[in-house]
Amino acid sequence: MAAKSHSQAAEEKRSSRSDVNRKLKYISLAVLVVQNASLILSIRYVRTLPGDRFFTTSAVVMAEILKVLTCLLIILLQKRFHVKDTVYFLVDSILFQYKDTLKLAVPSLIYTLQNNLQYIAISNLPAATFQVTYQLKILTTALFSVIMLRKSLSRVQWLSLLLLFSGVAVVQMEQEGKKEVTSAASSTQNYTVGLVAVVISCLSSGFAGVYFEKILKGSAASVWVRNVQLGIFGTALGAAALWWQDGSAVAERGVLFGYTGAVWCVVFNQAFGGLLVAVVVKYADNILKGFATSLSIVVSTVTSVYLFGFQVDLLFTVGAGLVIGAVYMYSLPKGASTSTSASTSASVASPTTEMEAFLPKAQGVVAPPPTVLVTD
Repeated sequence: MAAKSHSQAAEEKRSSRSDVNRKLKYISLAVLVVQNASLILSIRYVRTLPGDRFFTTSAVVMAEILKVLTCLLIILLQKRFHVKDTVYFLVDSILFQYKDTLKLAVPSLIYTLQNNLQYIAISNLPAATFQVTYQLKILTTALFSVIMLRKSLSRVQWLSLLLLFSGVAVVQMEQEGKKEVTSAASSTQNYTVGLVAVVISCLSSGFAGVYFEKILKGSAASVWVRNVQLGIFGTALGAAALWWQDGSAVAERGVLFGYTGAVWCVVFNQAFGGLLVAVVVKYADNILKGFATSLSIVVSTVTSVYLFGFQVDLLFTVGAGLVIGAVYMYSLPKGASTSTSASTSASVASPTTEMEAFLPKAQGVVAPPPTVLVTD
């Protein structure tokens, strides 16, 4: 009788844990979709408003500063607000282990470049077109993974990459000679500049993600320390870009020129969005992340129709459909056993999972840009 009661209690506990995990997956899905879509839409919105425009280089710097401050606060909380212990810990992690810190200089440089390029791309491309085209980062990340990490892809994944490229090509054909119906600000937009910016951003995203995985494999540092290290370099490099590109204008008008409530929302989204995704992403396996990306494309497209007067025709629908299908196909495991393994590995805070916190953020993007998790 006692054994039966114990068995029932264990079964109820497993069932309760399963329900909690299921709810966390749905919450993770919602967070990933909202973060993916909202950052792109909000940047597009503030960059097409009439009136004084803020300096995008200053927005990148402000986002990095907020990210560093947030991570420092979290580390302080983990140390139970012992300031002395926190300072010693940070000095040891960042200064004494300077070789480990210096490894992040290269990805930080690339991420800073990428964040600035994203502003340029979204300022010149319709939000839906950017969202679809930006999925080329999956192709570039996969190719760099094969070249640099010697990873292998399944036939389905190679097929999905071909479909992805085809879908993006169809969308670009559809956009040829066609412009988004916007306000007078549209006269300052250059489709070619936006397209070049997003392509370079995809290339940098792929290389940075794979390089980051390569140099930090087996690292024991926490995700928050890594973000502090990245943020320090990101702030310095972003400030250099700010001085180089907008130095004279900033000296005359101030760093926060043109900042409104909407602009601050973009900055906060860029700063905290990636950190929030870092927290929830461990509850999302590859399939869920692929579905979230696909769903965010739909959300961005529908919202663009109502918010920016974006026109969806047959070619765009076909191209976007190919991209959505490719993203989902790429995330599929090769077999049932692989699926279980992938879900298990996604549920722990491994270095590969933690790495996604650093991928912009428009991070991203995003979010984001995710590292390729290839299931062999």
